[in-house]
Amino acid sequence: MDAHGSAQARPQGAASGLDESGSRLIVGPNIKLKGSEITDCDILVVEGRVEVSMNSRLIRIAEGGVFSGKAEIDVAEVHGRFEGELTARKRLVVHATGRVSGKIQYGSLQIEEGGVLSGTIERLPAKPAPVEAPSAEASADPGSPAEKPAAPSWLAAAR
Repeated sequence: MDAHGSAQARPQGAASGLDESGSRLIVGPNIKLKGSEITDCDILVVEGRVEVSMNSRLIRIAEGGVFSGKAEIDVAEVHGRFEGELTARKRLVVHATGRVSGKIQYGSLQIEEGGVLSGTIERLPAKPAPVEAPSAEASADPGSPAEKPAAPSWLAAAR
């Protein structure tokens, strides 16, 4: 709202007050969106019913909202219902009113008391830490001479 109390339209893709930016699709209450795929959407807010497949950064399913289909998401916040295949690459948050069912994969998981998670549930493997180049000693075969301890200097002098 502006200083006079009237609402102002926010340009599509503008940052919201929740530090979220990018292209945003809001499916309002009593709206049903059914199709094969949503593309080029960074943030999906579901207040109605959505039946699609998508790959995005953030999905927020409001209380009363339903997502049915397949979603590959960085962060999923569920206050309503998710049914289908969900991959939350970074984090899955199931709030007290949330219900998630189907094939679920997640990076990290948070479930509030009352939230429900059911189906095939699997944690995604952690990303391996960057590997430094091994030293010459560490990369040698176990039986190679580089692995054998060096003789003490006093023994070498006695030879």
